[in-house]
Amino acid sequence: MGIERRAFLAGTAAFAAVGPAAAMDKGPAMYGLIGKMTAQPGKRDALAAILVDGVAGMPGCLSYVVANDPADAEVIWITEVWTSKDAHQASLALPSVREAISKGRPLIAGMERIAETVPIGGSGLTAGK
Repeated sequence: MGIERRAFLAGTAAFAAVGPAAAMDKGPAMYGLIGKMTAQPGKRDALAAILVDGVAGMPGCLSYVVANDPADAEVIWITEVWTSKDAHQASLALPSVREAISKGRPLIAGMERIAETVPIGGSGLTAGK
């Protein structure tokens, strides 16, 4: 049995109004980023290895995923989840991150910040952590 469109829209609007407030009650909001990085021709694997190796032990980092784009041999997608925006900002001063940036910079042809997000949970994440 299908749901009537008007009921669906009303329910969605009610959830949208209550959902963010409920998530905020659980503590500070997590911070997320989705980025797209284009490597110099033939350098994607080397760049990805630098990104993966340079992220171990970052305080406040809940998830840092580096993924190859199956449709473009030079593109890498980076999805990050942090305990807060401040934790992400502080990570940029870590020696391991600064070294990864220094090593990786010559291999990068382009970078795009696709989206900032406010993660609310999911597999491997606990809301409010």
